[in-house]
Amino acid sequence: MSDDGPLGGGDPFGAMPFFGDLFRMMSSAPSSAWESARQLAVTVATEGTSEPNVEPATRIALEQLGRVADLHVADASGLSTSIGGRSPEIAAVTRGMWAQRTLDAYRPLLERLATSLSSNQALLPDDLAQDPAAAMFAPMMQAMAPMMLAMTAGSMVGQLATRCLGGFDLPIPRDGTHELLVLVHNVDEFANEWSLPIDELRLWVCINEIAHHAVLGIPHVGATLHDLLDAYASGFRPDPSALFDRIGDLDPTAGVEGLARIQESLADPDVVLGVVQSAQQRAMLPNLEALVAVIEGFVDHIMDTIGTTLMPAYGRITEAVRRHRVETDRADRFVERILGLNLTQAQYDRGNSFVAGVLERAGDAGLTRLWIDATNLPTPAEVDAPGLWLARIDLPSD
Repeated sequence: MSDDGPLGGGDPFGAMPFFGDLFRMMSSAPSSAWESARQLAVTVATEGTSEPNVEPATRIALEQLGRVADLHVADASGLSTSIGGRSPEIAAVTRGMWAQRTLDAYRPLLERLATSLSSNQALLPDDLAQDPAAAMFAPMMQAMAPMMLAMTAGSMVGQLATRCLGGFDLPIPRDGTHELLVLVHNVDEFANEWSLPIDELRLWVCINEIAHHAVLGIPHVGATLHDLLDAYASGFRPDPSALFDRIGDLDPTAGVEGLARIQESLADPDVVLGVVQSAQQRAMLPNLEALVAVIEGFVDHIMDTIGTTLMPAYGRITEAVRRHRVETDRADRFVERILGLNLTQAQYDRGNSFVAGVLERAGDAGLTRLWIDATNLPTPAEVDAPGLWLARIDLPSD
């Protein structure tokens, strides 16, 4: 009998794409694993087809809109939009390009998470420690976690590339770059889907990108957010007993159907990561969520200040984007879970309420004090009570 059936040949996972890639990644160097993840991200983003380049006329038009947005953001926010002496530049990109650059930008955080999963001791409780299957499963999952993470991240970033409009749809600092990404295909597709004027939507995205760039480019803001994200990624702890509870009843000897069930389970972010969040992470989430809420609330305020005067369709565009950005799919859930971001409508509303409360009490002059130094960043309690924040920053310094 031939060994070329679904489970034959030298690669027992050849018939299963997830396991086939994972099997090869586990036998390769870490750098090769991430290169495989980049390739997977592009494949998912492009659906395995060749993408046309962005038209030169479109690039030029977006660059011009970017310059308009830059001037208005600097004027409305009072913040510098230049980082390292370089003004921001809008880069019109394809889905594949966005996926590659985004995975590269997120890689330090993802590698920190991979290190956390592989280096922290995974201990089984007494009731499972005597189970031979569980005892074998725990170290196997601990060894596989970094590779699983790289592959799953590649897949999820590729999925994000099919729906994001720019580089800051997720407010994650992109260190050392002045190029701001705009996904032309997605923007134009979104405009057509919602019957929005394309040029106005493109300008909206440019303003949003540059406003985020300006806020995250403030050294202590970017550093604080980066430290919180980094600490969260470092805080994961393997929980083999929970993982075993989720997939311990799966039978890898049950032929193709059994392997398919295992593949489906391990491709689920809730299985890979959702059961390993630590108490340390849960304790720090309020600080991370508070900072992200304030950043998003401030950016929304700048958008409103500029957009209502520049774009006749601003209200329609903002409502369409609001609905779009709070729609959660597997890719969003994965990124939110591994980075601690919780971008629900309630979070956006929380940030908007804080900004509105500050403006009501102290006007624009009070709001600009938000970014003076790290001590002026509000605590979680102050985000929900802007009057307390204003009272604290008015206290004389020691």
